[in-house]
Amino acid sequence: MAWILLFSAGIAEIIFALSLKLNEGFTKLWPSVVTCVAGLCSFYLLMLAIKTLPLGTAYAVWTGMGAVGIAVLGIILFKESADVCRIMSISLVIMGIIGLKLTESH
Repeated sequence: MAWILLFSAGIAEIIFALSLKLNEGFTKLWPSVVTCVAGLCSFYLLMLAIKTLPLGTAYAVWTGMGAVGIAVLGIILFKESADVCRIMSISLVIMGIIGLKLTESH
């Protein structure tokens, strides 16, 4: 259950970060509301997950999911660079997240 909470926190973190771009400095109402709600949800779900999971593992997975999610969405939605070095770097973060999950004893 803790891993499901952590995964959900990561999804909320991606929505939070994406909405930061879309709210244009909190000048657009609905993207600003999404930013606030997603941020609160993300932190709350992370807080629940770390009741069971080790903090270092949970935090690394949470931030890694956010980083990968936003990097991929940046490529798709905002036409950011998709060069080989960037894709390989994103892949390394994904491998790190998988490694942390595989080595977790809970």
